[in-house]
Amino acid sequence: MAPRANWKGFLRLSLVTCPVALFPATSESEKISFNQLNRQTGHRIKYVKVDADTGDEVPNEDIVKGYELEKGQYIEVSKEELEEIALESTRTIEIDEFVARSDIDPRYLIRPYYIRPDGKVGHDAFAVIRETIREMDKVAIGRVVLTNREHIIALEPMDKGLVGTLLRYPYEVRSEQDYFDEIQDVKVTKDMLDLARHIVNQKAGRFTPEKFEDHYETALIELINEKRAGKVIRPKDRPKGENVVDLMEALRRSVGKAAGKSAGTEAAPAKPDKPARKPKKAAAGQKEMLMPIAGKKAAKETSAKKQASGARRKSA
Repeated sequence: MAPRANWKGFLRLSLVTCPVALFPATSESEKISFNQLNRQTGHRIKYVKVDADTGDEVPNEDIVKGYELEKGQYIEVSKEELEEIALESTRTIEIDEFVARSDIDPRYLIRPYYIRPDGKVGHDAFAVIRETIREMDKVAIGRVVLTNREHIIALEPMDKGLVGTLLRYPYEVRSEQDYFDEIQDVKVTKDMLDLARHIVNQKAGRFTPEKFEDHYETALIELINEKRAGKVIRPKDRPKGENVVDLMEALRRSVGKAAGKSAGTEAAPAKPDKPARKPKKAAAGQKEMLMPIAGKKAAKETSAKKQASGARRKSA
C-alpha cells in the first residue's frame, strides 16, 4: 500500500493539464532511532519550552516568532502577518523550461518525490507530458508551492510515472572557493596516473544499490540484540592506520591487490580486520535496555544471519 500523498494538485505544460499526486520517494523510518532516558529512573526525557531569562514554562499560545536583529533584540512577526505574505498555493506544478540533465549541478538536488496521476482521469494528459520529456531526453523545470514556500522542481520520467526532485536556490549553495583555495597544486606524474587508471579499470562495475549494506545500522541492531540477551559488551581493539610514505609503491601494491582479487586470490598482504567500533563504557547503575525492534526489516535479516552464524560456531 502506497503512503499518503504529500501534495495533490495539477501538472501543467502550457495548456495541457492533469491532476497529480506527489509522494516521498525515500524513507528513513526503517532506521534504528533512540529515545533519551533518565539514567536513574529509566523514564523518557520530556522537553518543555521555557523563558530563557525567567525559566518559567511558556504555553504554546504565548509563543510567537521573532527575527533577531542583534543580540537580544528581535522583531516580532505574528502568524497573521506571515499568512498575509505566504504564497497562495495554486496547487499546480508549472513547467517553465526544459534543460539537459548534465546542466543541473548535483549540489542543487534536495530530495526526490514520485509523481503519478491522481484518480482515474488525466492519465492521457499525464502520458503526453511524461513521454514528451522522455523523447526530448530533457529534464522539465517547474515550480511548486509546498508549506507556503515556492520550490523549484526538476521532473524526469521513471517507468510509468515521474520523479520530481526539489532543487535549492543559489543562495543556499556555498561557494567551493571557500574550501578549495588552500589545496596545493600538485604535479601528478604520468606513471602515477597510469597505475591509478589500471586500478580503476580493475574495479569498474555498475552502480547496484542492492549490494550496499549499511554496516552501522547492522551493528546497531546486533548491539541491541546482544544487550537484550544480557551479553556483556566489551570494547574491541582498533587496528592502527598506516601513513602513506611512498605513493608510487602504494599504487603498485594496490594494483597487485586488485589483480589478486579479480583472480580469486590475494596477491598483496591481507587487509587488516575492519576497524571495530569502540562502544561507550556502561555507566554505573545503567540498566539493560530491552528495546523491541519489531518492524525493522533489517532486524529480521540480521537475526537470521546471527542464527546461522551461531549454528556454524556450534558445529565447529
